[in-house]
This record gives sequence, C-alpha cells and structure tokens, in this order.
Amino acid sequence: MRVSDLGEFGLIELVQQWTQTTGPDFVSPAAYRLAVPNGDDAAAITFPSGPVTELYTTDTMVDGVHFTSATTPWRDLGWKAIASNISDVAAMGGDPAAVLITLGMPPDTLVSDIRDLYLGMIDICGEFGAQIIGGDMVRSPLAFITVALTGVATGPPMVRTAAEPGHLVAVTGPVGGSAGGLRQLLDGCGASNSGESTLILQHRRPYPHAAAGKMLVAAGVSSAMDVSDGLADDLAKLCSASGVAATIFSHQVPALPALKTAFPNNWLDLALYGGEDYVLLFTAPGDIMDAALLALPEGAAVVGEITDGDRGVVTILDESGTPVPPAGAGWDHFAD
Repeated sequence: MRVSDLGEFGLIELVQQWTQTTGPDFVSPAAYRLAVPNGDDAAAITFPSGPVTELYTTDTMVDGVHFTSATTPWRDLGWKAIASNISDVAAMGGDPAAVLITLGMPPDTLVSDIRDLYLGMIDICGEFGAQIIGGDMVRSPLAFITVALTGVATGPPMVRTAAEPGHLVAVTGPVGGSAGGLRQLLDGCGASNSGESTLILQHRRPYPHAAAGKMLVAAGVSSAMDVSDGLADDLAKLCSASGVAATIFSHQVPALPALKTAFPNNWLDLALYGGEDYVLLFTAPGDIMDAALLALPEGAAVVGEITDGDRGVVTILDESGTPVPPAGAGWDHFAD
C-alpha cells in the first residue's frame, strides 16, 4: 500500500495509532498530563503545579506544494507560515508564545528574500505577541519553512472530539476568501495592484482568529478547530473525531461580498472547499451558541448542525432543503 492509497488523513490516523501508547491521564516523571493527544489542531499538556496548559503545534510549507513565488511574496510567506500555527493554537483558545523556525533553501537563494521572509514572521509575531527563539537552517533542493509553535491556555482547551448531536455548527467569520484570492492570482484577474485586492490579501496575509478563540472558551464552547483545508472537509474531520455526522445549510455560509462579486457562479464552492481561511469552526448547544455569537465580532454565523449518522459524513442542503452534490474536496497532501 502506498501513501497515496491512504491519503493524508488516512495516514494521520495510522500515525495516531502508532504513537498513542499512553492515555490522556498518563502522568510523566516531569509531572505533566497529556490533556489533548496527537490528532487535534495542537497537542496540549497541563502542568498540575500551575493553572496553565501548554499547546504545541507545527506546520510545513514547501515551494511548489503550498506556495510559489508567483503567488506569494517572501514577506507574505513569512506571515502566512506562522499564521497557520497561530490558528491551530487559537482553535484551542490559547495565545501563541515561542516560535522555532526550520528553514531549508537552495544555495542560490537570495539573502534579500530570506530577509523579507523573516520580516514577515516578525510582522505577525509582533501582532500576536509571539517570539522567535531559535530554529535550524539546512541546504535543500526546494525551499521549505517548518514552524513549531508553543502556546498557552488558561482554560480547558477546545477539542475536535466534543461535538454532540443537537449542537449547532458555526464559524467565526467568512470563508472562501483565500481560495478566491488564489484563483485570482492563478487566473491573472486580480486587481491592478494585487496588493490591494481584498481576496488576494486574504490569501497572502490570513488573520488568525486568536481573540475569537478565547471568546469561545469564555462562552463555554468545548468543541472547535480551525478552517485550514476547507469548511466542508474540516467539519467532516471534526465529526469523525467526535463520532457524529453533520449538516451544512449552504444558504447560511458567510462569504465576503468581494468573493460573491468576483465569483458569482461558484463562490459557494470556494467557501465550502477552499482552504487557508483560518477562521474557527465550532459547535455548541443552543444556549452556549447564543452566548458565543453575542460575544463574537460581526461575520460569525451558524452554518449547520451536528446530527446522528455515519461518522464523519457531512450533508450539504440548499435553502429548500435539497441535498447539494459535493463539488470538490478539501486539501489532501497525498491525494493523486
């Protein structure tokens, strides 16, 4: 069997099985407890000696797979590489803290490009209170950036495994903007000054919803993840982790006016199946959902509900209640 036969998330499930040799109540000699095991947005360790849970996450971006020089300038790449990790921490209701950078590059890489990359990292670290504390650099035939980020949460982390039938499903902001921006860049139909395009800015400089994550925890939300691979696909992952199914009401999916204007015929496909939005997807019973939506900024919206049904199956309905055939799939690193 090849990795392509399993797909990215099938492989991840196998790795989880191989590495989960201890349960969540395991207490190490260092006196910490594994609060959230491998397989969620981040891993989490609680230290009984103090009311702090530390969060750990990592992500890699590879030239030609996650970015190209034609679509992402180096400074924006630096921002985006850390944004994806901050979003994972935000999905658990935490704040980012320390950053480690592993950078692989061909020997002919321009020093000015690396400078711009780090300036973008410094931009977002300054915005969210994180700090680059070290890392590694290696020679590589392709440029890649691996970010390892620690975070801190003072409350119980939100997880993917806590969704229950009857919960409402919501997002903390519009989706599809990043995919729309990428489509504009690839089609060459962006604004005359691409840096001013709303959608291209969403793609190049996504803004993690860290403040919203803490609002959700304060409201009592316990089930969440970030939207990095597409709303429909990420909701399927959350449902799979929780052993439930879900329904998305397509007419309730929030999208930027710029997305609907630029892509009037397929904005919904971009909203459902586009990735790298880095808004938060969460579920909660009605009373907690009301409190969460009251606290969140404008743009948050209920998009569906958790149901009994086959594990991980997400059904999409239009305004009349008719099922909408899937028109795409979220990002899978190992799909053919």
